Amino acid sequence: MTENDPLSIPRVVGHRGAAGHAPENTITSLKKAAALGVRWIEFDTKLTADGAVVMFHDDDLERTTNGSGLIAETALADLQALDAGLWFGEAFRGEKVPTLGDTISQLSVLGLGANVEIKPSPGREEETARAVAKVLRAEWPESLPRPLVSSFNITVLETLRDVAPELARALLVFKIPRDWQARLEDLGCTALHAQAKHLKASRIATIKAGGYGLRAFTVNDLAEADRLLAWGVDSVISDYPDRLSDLIESI
Repeated sequence: MTENDPLSIPRVVGHRGAAGHAPENTITSLKKAAALGVRWIEFDTKLTADGAVVMFHDDDLERTTNGSGLIAETALADLQALDAGLWFGEAFRGEKVPTLGDTISQLSVLGLGANVEIKPSPGREEETARAVAKVLRAEWPESLPRPLVSSFNITVLETLRDVAPELARALLVFKIPRDWQARLEDLGCTALHAQAKHLKASRIATIKAGGYGLRAFTVNDLAEADRLLAWGVDSVISDYPDRLSDLIESI
């Protein structure tokens, strides 16, 4: 832990639950991550047409459900009538798209901490940030470590900074920009989350010296995870936490 990044997050975080083993962003994926021994997971959030916050990644429905069209134009009831598991395998037929409230309830049962990523549909950045913050404030249980909220979207992070400053925030990037520190300071972020393949030891050292958390996505190889952690990365986010089982702290 550092001055700017007060959260104690384990070295291995499950990506969209355990996305290599179960359909991403589903209750089953959360359960699989817990079964593999991880204590924190990452998942995505978006808004439906009628303003419900759900655990979902894409703007459109085709890749991870049997539906079509845009999630921003689909009401919650219609979304939850879709199958969100069959695309991954017959064993997951009937899996549903959970609301954020459903997700939080399951995290509480499993005892999992969470990095809540906000992925707003175009034009719904502020609305999505406000809606996620409202649910987290109302429903996040005291029994869990407080969540970390992240986003690639600057408007989302600005909105969170202004309406829910108590929520810890992380800026998501693919490549670390030259002005990374100015951005983190302006947004009130405690951490930077960056794509693993672009990280260099020297830049990691600089970021850590500044007192910020640094986490890498998406890391599915033990040797790569070992190297990044040796360089000073705090956590790696993985589709296959079991491949990194030597790094997972015992519960």
